[in-house]
Amino acid sequence: MTPATSLFTPVEADLRLLADNLKQLVGNRHPILFAAAEHLFGAGGKRIRPAIVLLISRATMLEQEITPRHRRLAEITEMIHTASLVHDDVVDESDVRRGVPTVHSLFGNRIAILAGDFLFAQSSWYLANLDNLEVVKLLSEVIMDLATGEIQQGLNRFDGSISIETYLQKSYYKTASLIANSSKAAGLLSEVSRETVEHLYSYGRHFGIAFQIVDDILDFTSTTDALGKPVGSDLKSGNLTAPVLFALAQKPALEVLIDREFAQEGDLEQALELIQDSQGIQQARELAADHAKLAIEHLAVLPPSESHQALIKIAEYTLSRLY
Repeated sequence: MTPATSLFTPVEADLRLLADNLKQLVGNRHPILFAAAEHLFGAGGKRIRPAIVLLISRATMLEQEITPRHRRLAEITEMIHTASLVHDDVVDESDVRRGVPTVHSLFGNRIAILAGDFLFAQSSWYLANLDNLEVVKLLSEVIMDLATGEIQQGLNRFDGSISIETYLQKSYYKTASLIANSSKAAGLLSEVSRETVEHLYSYGRHFGIAFQIVDDILDFTSTTDALGKPVGSDLKSGNLTAPVLFALAQKPALEVLIDREFAQEGDLEQALELIQDSQGIQQARELAADHAKLAIEHLAVLPPSESHQALIKIAEYTLSRLY
């Protein structure tokens, strides 16, 4: 399998610059927040979101160099994503993320919540300074969507009656909204046509949904080491994802276990066996593949280039993580 970072060759230098800038953007006026930010941005991660922003920027600016505003948009995108992870880890009580301790496990919940708030506020300030009202509106909507998705997930815990449509909507709020709206924003900063801007949004939307479905499948098919958290941890916490929802239609016994929130010994293990024994994982794979294919189709509006090709390969890579 190709590692994600090798797909970013056209923007490798841009991403190195981004990594340096992120720490500087937070500033060191607040030593604890700065330490938290340094820990976060130093933890690596695939940087898929800013890479997509930079690749779209380059794919839509073939005749000229990308602007400082494109670079700042990529940084804002990563700041928003990181802020949401800090809050998610507090809500989920996760002690490890990407193989390193989470902010709240190092600094406590209070500092983690404030660090997340600070990053959201900081990203909003830099966003306002782009002086593009439409881009400000797009990225402000993302911050609302992230909260909406988290609330929706909390309200739907252990609810076996939710539909695939509800699950996809939550996946849009939690993952795809940021990718879709920052992709669209990159197009707006490049001043491409309205039609192209909408295709870029749709690329990000379908890519983000495919990415989330794949993540949800890996919760059942990967290893604890690879995931950095126990296998089946989403299911255990009552977060019912595509493989579970598809399996529920074929395995009525699964509903009983979910309804009682795996209260009895062996319930979770039995639920995992029922899911493995169903077509749930395969159907979820097909759903992810459909969205990845749709994402790639929306790139047809862009002229051929190395960055254009990389955007296609990233969508293909998302699916390759399953095999």
